[in-house]
Amino acid sequence: MKFDMHCHTKEGSVDGKVMIEDYIKILKEKGFGGMLVTDHDSYDGYREWKRRIKGKRHKDFVVLKGVEYDTGDCGHMIIVMPEGVKLRILEMRGLPVLALIQIVHYFGGIIGPAHPYGEKYVSMIRTRRKKGMIDLIMKQVDFVEVFNACENANVNHAAVRLASKYKKPGLGGSDAHRKDCVGRGYACLPSWIQSESDLIQYVKSRPHIACGGSFYHRTTKEKIGRLNKVLVNSFFVYNKVGGWAKSHKRTKELKKY
Repeated sequence: MKFDMHCHTKEGSVDGKVMIEDYIKILKEKGFGGMLVTDHDSYDGYREWKRRIKGKRHKDFVVLKGVEYDTGDCGHMIIVMPEGVKLRILEMRGLPVLALIQIVHYFGGIIGPAHPYGEKYVSMIRTRRKKGMIDLIMKQVDFVEVFNACENANVNHAAVRLASKYKKPGLGGSDAHRKDCVGRGYACLPSWIQSESDLIQYVKSRPHIACGGSFYHRTTKEKIGRLNKVLVNSFFVYNKVGGWAKSHKRTKELKKY
């Protein structure tokens, strides 16, 4: 069964343009059986699904709860927690990656780098981490995103090699923020996966997961060309400032664990 494992919604991501129900409709039209909602540091897209749609419409489609977390030192990480586990700190960007991994695993979740060779600052390999630190991180994560429709072939091939080196399963998704990108990336998962716990159990068994899709060539970075460097550096500043702004709340929340 095809799942889009990297999905941004208008309800949950500041740069998302697709309402979650529209996302579901497009995926169903393309033959998908499910999706993992991975909004930036937010569960609001999934909350919209749970509050207004779940059990009422699209009962033949699986919607799983995830998040794309902005770490303070290692780019974006995709996280899936067991259903019923609610951690406010996963909506407070800026944690160091090793602390984040420890929290996720303590509460029974899984974590892995999104587009590890992608854009500067937001991708693990492009974040000034030394080789020894990358090795330490890779030994602790549970999977690697090996296909991202918004990255190029070289970036995805490098991610495949990284996953293979550390014997980690790979996941794939569209990373869609716009309608014409939805469903361009996928992972083939067993039909018995109906919950976050099912997915966690499956990924922890380290299976070979078929991933693939088609590349999306209308991303912002492709449209603006050289100006993308300005955008990337601006995002770096935005993320750092946002992380610092939430440091007090993060510290307060961490004391609960």
